[in-house]
Amino acid sequence: MPSSEGFLRQRKSASDPATDDSTLPAESSGGTLDNEETRKEEVVWGKTPGGEVFRVPTTHDVLTTLFHPGYRKSHLDLLNLGLLGFQIVLYLTLSRKASQIFFFFYFAFWRAAYDAGLGWVLTKQSKKKWIVREIQKLGWLDEKRHPGIRDWIRKQLVDKMGKDYSFDELPLEYNTWLLFRQAVDVILVNDFLSYCMFAFSCFRVPEDLSLSVHIMRWLGGIALIGFNLWVKTEAHNVVKDYGWYWGDCFFQRGALVFDGVFELAPHPMYSVGYAGYYGLSLISGSYAVLFVSLAGHAAQFAFLVFFENPHIERMYGQRKAIAKRTPIFPAGSHAKGGEGSRSASFTNGTSTPQSNSCLSTPAVTEGDTATETELETEIEDEVLPTTAKASSFQGKIKSSKISRHYASLSMESTVSSNGDIDTSPTNPRSSTSQRRKVLSQHDLLNKYFRRDAVILRNVDILRATDAMLLLVIIYGLALSFIPKLSPKTSLILHFIHALTWCTIHYFGLGLLLRAQSDNKFLVRHYLKNYHYDYIQNGGQNAIIEAFSNWKTIYNLSMCMTYVSCVGVAWKAYSVPHDWTVGNELLRHTLGSLLIGLHIWATMESYEVLGIFGWFFGDFFMEEFPAHLEYTGIYRYLNNPEAMGGAAYFGLALISGSKLVLSLAVIRHLANWWFLSSVEHPHMRKLYGDSLRKDAGFVKVMKSVASKNARILEFRAGRHAPELKRVAREVIGTFDKVYEETADAVEEFLARSAPRISEVVQDTKVLLRQSREKLVITRVANDLSSYDTSKYRVSIAPSAKTGKLAFHLGEHITVKWQAPHKHSRKDWIGLYRVGANKSKQVTKTSSMGMWLPVHDEEWDGDVPLGYDRAPSPHRDAEKGTVTFKGNTLPWLVGRYEVRYHHDGKYNVMSMDGPIEIYGTLKSNFLIVDRPSDVNFTTVRESLMHIVPLCLDSDPSLIPLSCKISNTPSQDGAVALPTSASPSNSVMVELESDQEGRDPDDFSFWSERQAKRICSAVKQIFDVEYAPEVVVADANLTTLANRILVSKEILSPST
Repeated sequence: MPSSEGFLRQRKSASDPATDDSTLPAESSGGTLDNEETRKEEVVWGKTPGGEVFRVPTTHDVLTTLFHPGYRKSHLDLLNLGLLGFQIVLYLTLSRKASQIFFFFYFAFWRAAYDAGLGWVLTKQSKKKWIVREIQKLGWLDEKRHPGIRDWIRKQLVDKMGKDYSFDELPLEYNTWLLFRQAVDVILVNDFLSYCMFAFSCFRVPEDLSLSVHIMRWLGGIALIGFNLWVKTEAHNVVKDYGWYWGDCFFQRGALVFDGVFELAPHPMYSVGYAGYYGLSLISGSYAVLFVSLAGHAAQFAFLVFFENPHIERMYGQRKAIAKRTPIFPAGSHAKGGEGSRSASFTNGTSTPQSNSCLSTPAVTEGDTATETELETEIEDEVLPTTAKASSFQGKIKSSKISRHYASLSMESTVSSNGDIDTSPTNPRSSTSQRRKVLSQHDLLNKYFRRDAVILRNVDILRATDAMLLLVIIYGLALSFIPKLSPKTSLILHFIHALTWCTIHYFGLGLLLRAQSDNKFLVRHYLKNYHYDYIQNGGQNAIIEAFSNWKTIYNLSMCMTYVSCVGVAWKAYSVPHDWTVGNELLRHTLGSLLIGLHIWATMESYEVLGIFGWFFGDFFMEEFPAHLEYTGIYRYLNNPEAMGGAAYFGLALISGSKLVLSLAVIRHLANWWFLSSVEHPHMRKLYGDSLRKDAGFVKVMKSVASKNARILEFRAGRHAPELKRVAREVIGTFDKVYEETADAVEEFLARSAPRISEVVQDTKVLLRQSREKLVITRVANDLSSYDTSKYRVSIAPSAKTGKLAFHLGEHITVKWQAPHKHSRKDWIGLYRVGANKSKQVTKTSSMGMWLPVHDEEWDGDVPLGYDRAPSPHRDAEKGTVTFKGNTLPWLVGRYEVRYHHDGKYNVMSMDGPIEIYGTLKSNFLIVDRPSDVNFTTVRESLMHIVPLCLDSDPSLIPLSCKISNTPSQDGAVALPTSASPSNSVMVELESDQEGRDPDDFSFWSERQAKRICSAVKQIFDVEYAPEVVVADANLTTLANRILVSKEILSPST
């Protein structure tokens, strides 16, 4: 009997001479095979999900069994023939209009039964073997429970099958599949005929077409129909009934060879296999048939997307580890690089091994051609040093064919596999061991690509190139879609445009710059979302890139502010007919002088500030010396930017427009806000008392005013004391009002600050809980028949602490006890303490942190509703559930466990609270924020956190995080207990780990990277996007990144 490993579906080349291990053709005595004899004696083996191996009987296609008079007809066949005859009779008796209406809805019914009905049923069968379990539940094939139904089904199947079929000897799964395909035949055949009847009822001869067009229309339609029939026939010859009727949802059989028509197009049965629809549309000459064909074809593609593809991935797909560093040139192959280096393929953040055994299974309809197979064999022979053919070709490889990315494998190299420089052992940030540089696809991808914009994907408005991209798109669309406007409307539109840019420049960028001053917002943004080599530029890359993008965006905004204002003035301007009449010449003269004053003031400001001050460099870079120099125009004015807005008023004078004048006023007020709310607070923070209060111009004005006051006092004579008293009272009044107002504002802010802080905190909590509240609480009405005192739920203490305290990512085991007649849809959820006020009903979502009491009876979050299995315990049932992976809480805090009834939200029992913590220190549960943040403490924290976030999967976690590095007798290394499919997984031999940095790790999904990001945020208060952690994928690199980020983001002293 063949081994069970050979029953999985595999890709095989059509030209592969190897014998298919699922078929055993007989040989004649003369060494030749007779086709008919081979077909009769061919043996195909199948295997059920339970491991039972059986011989697969011969089956026949539906057309043969349905229409061939030599085959006996089952009751379902007779039903099928009756429905087909019913359609033909209706087509012949109904009027043309009635036929169109009837067959439209009739076809829609069968098409829905096919794509929606079969898709839903097959999805449940693929996931949970639902059809087989329903048959078991109903007992249709159980001779003791329903002998009559079983005998009827047995007769239906025996009559359709051949002599090699034995109903009693074959497993339940195979008989269920045979019964299922009978129902499928009814749907498929009626779906096809109802479409044809609809097309025939809509047939017409289009008018005003030439004879040649009619001939081409018919020939094209017949050709498409013939092509459709050929594709379907060839596809059936390739996949046979097993693939045609989705047999792999029920059992597994020999390897499938996808050649022939499957090399013509992807999924030919669903794509080009529907060409007949459009051929019949051409012949019928009806748009109604064409649109119905398009709708039916779209429904078939939906069936492919929502059932077929997920099923193929579920059955035959292999998970690819993200960020796995697979060397492009394995150790020892540098002398045989040759053309094999060109076969490296890059995936999105995934390194793909060169060995065929490690390649993921492609789509099931993607077959290998003979040419592809030969090419892959040649490449493997040249790259792999263990093959005999490789050594024979060793002297033939030309150096010119070696990839330019070839890694120099020098033993003196001090660059680790992740691309980071290993310094001397005395350096606290050095790696645990010096290793040779091994170039990997993962490192190359992250070297040349960093969240690059693809169309609008990964667009970051704070990245200058992306901001310009969006700007070009918006302006391009505006120019295309804005209709022809009247002059007045056009002027208003230009004013809105200019006002928008003024708002963006002063308020938008002002708020952004203030956030940068307060908490280094822009630098944090780039540290969070983009991967940098912390070795280069002393880890200042994020600051440099943030400042570079800020400069571009600021310059762009300033230019657009000027351009939009000029556009408004131009739209409002009209050339005077007579310059000597009125004040036209005066307005133009004064306006030109103001524009000139603006240009001069701007140039003078730039001359004093330089490029550093012009772009607010002191908001970003702390290396530059902090000192002030009042030279040039700043000798006279503290804020010459006020004069820099003179051009707006000049344009208002020249254009004579109130809109331009209002824009100038708004711009002046916006600039005043920017200076008072953004620039001045930052200047005071940097320079403190060194800031002068009055500029030269103000000092002179005050001096002149004081001198004039003394002159007036001398001339006033005896009235001088009275005038001085009045002046002092007026000044005192203003000062008093100002002081009282300032005191009132300060008092208000002092009193409201705690409340505002509390409101902000409450708002954050509400926002965090908003998703939890999005749940419709369903309550059971049969609680009176259940004794809640017999329900118990208890949390097993942590094996590490011995208390109800669990580290982030640590598995949480919950014991439950319930009456024997408890609902099979009961479930247990984890909730934050305080999220639910009621202890009887849960009113918030568990956010995925829940587990069913009976996992086998749920399909995702939908209970299947199976009957209770026999149990020896009549009074109570007990069990345990373990929260791990995605069902765990990944935020530090206090949680409670709730046992719920019947798939609803009635609480039968509770336990808790439990603590989720970062580390345990002095019996206090706290987040692990080491007092001394250095490389050692950070790396130790990561060594504990990362394996937990990776579910302790031995294929993912770093080698340096192993519990034991001592090999066992078979050379394998034991790892911590994992959540992977097998708990006895052993890693490869140490010889296979050559070239791998022991701190490297990888992921199965981005969700695991998000867990690490969340833990790092809570522990170190540094936020990263998952892409950054995936790019690092190394403990040492990530630890150094955290240290550099902390140093960059630390408050300046």
